[in-house]
Amino acid sequence: MNEKNNLTQGSVGKNLLFFAMPYLLSCFMQTLYGMADLFVVGLYNGSQTTTAVSIGSQVMHMLTLIISGFAMGTTVRIGRGVGARDEQAVSETVGASIVFFTGFAVVMTALLLACTDGVTRVMLTPKEALDETKIYLAVCFAGIPFITAYNVISSIFRGVGDSRRPMYFVGIACVVNIVLDFVFIGGLGMGAAGAAFGTVCGQAVSVAVSLAMIRRRDLGIHVRKQDIRAGKKVTVQILKVGAPIALQDGLIQVAFIVITVIANSRGLIISAAVGIVEKLIGFMFLVPSAFLAAISAITAQNMGAHKEERARRSLYYGLAITVGWGCLCALYNQFLPHTLVGLFTRDGAVLAAGCEYMRSYAFDCIFAAVHFCFSGYFCGEQKSMVSFIHNITAILLVRIPGAWLASVYFPDSLYPMGWAVALGSLLSAFICIGFYVHCERRRGSIRI
Repeated sequence: MNEKNNLTQGSVGKNLLFFAMPYLLSCFMQTLYGMADLFVVGLYNGSQTTTAVSIGSQVMHMLTLIISGFAMGTTVRIGRGVGARDEQAVSETVGASIVFFTGFAVVMTALLLACTDGVTRVMLTPKEALDETKIYLAVCFAGIPFITAYNVISSIFRGVGDSRRPMYFVGIACVVNIVLDFVFIGGLGMGAAGAAFGTVCGQAVSVAVSLAMIRRRDLGIHVRKQDIRAGKKVTVQILKVGAPIALQDGLIQVAFIVITVIANSRGLIISAAVGIVEKLIGFMFLVPSAFLAAISAITAQNMGAHKEERARRSLYYGLAITVGWGCLCALYNQFLPHTLVGLFTRDGAVLAAGCEYMRSYAFDCIFAAVHFCFSGYFCGEQKSMVSFIHNITAILLVRIPGAWLASVYFPDSLYPMGWAVALGSLLSAFICIGFYVHCERRRGSIRI
């Protein structure tokens, strides 16, 4: 095992930051894909193309989160194997992941390409943006194998405590994507199709570079041919952690898509405003997302090494940092939302609607920070079902009904709709805190 990436020793806070920062940069650059697409499209095209890219990229974001959720099962199992110094478990996990995710990518690609028209209908895509949305999705669906490969390779590195190399891979993809955006959209006038081709090409280059690096460098992982098989026990253990996370992330995005559908039914202006704000909020969520991954990896390794107190301390450090970040985001967007929304539109009506939505939605950055950190901790403990439960509860009880009620009773404002999402995260935070206190009291770590 590579001691350089051992998360069971040294300062917990230092380990957390050193793991989270490269992951944060990776997430930032990955989010920059969609933001760059919107920015370049906004420079050269009208609202219909912006709407097509916004809707299409939201669907792709949901699919990426589902894939990365499944891959989290690989990260956690490898992390526990590293913590327990069980090299055989690590090798078997890598081999089973290769087999499972190869089949997963093939099936997903075929299924999604066959359902492109259906997806655009379900999204209630405005008719002005319908054709470009279909083209964008078809191209991106064809790139699913590259998205899957990148996430699986990254999950392996993160499981052994290395979050730097995935950062390099996504950095390469980001640069290629942005350059090709200007070539395809600005130079060749390809519109939404150009944005999609730029994204897929960037992902393909990233995967090629990551595979070349694996072949040339000793990463401390030794996988034999006999390990590359669909071992039932190992695959089930991967899915036991990954499936609830994938389902949870998918359902969260379904909730956001429902909100987008509600917005789309209110016309092109509202649809474009909601799409832009969703991109911006996704950027702000990068910090809690990075710490979710860091807490999960540190918890997995330390639980494998039977160092539970170190795992708990990583949770506390993560909460302090991410809640502080959430407060800054919420405060900034009460006074200066136009400085962010205005980056992606020149339309005054879209800008005004987007600022309304941003002012209320920004409070979600505080509440989501809490349940993101707890979700990372629960995943590392192999209790990812808790994350699924609190998220589905918030979706069904608050987010979707709240968004619908807001659209019915406040048809001229997006401000109440933003609160529907934020209050859903508040409910998730309370559920997470309650479950954590219950578990710690049973262990005797908390006495009340």
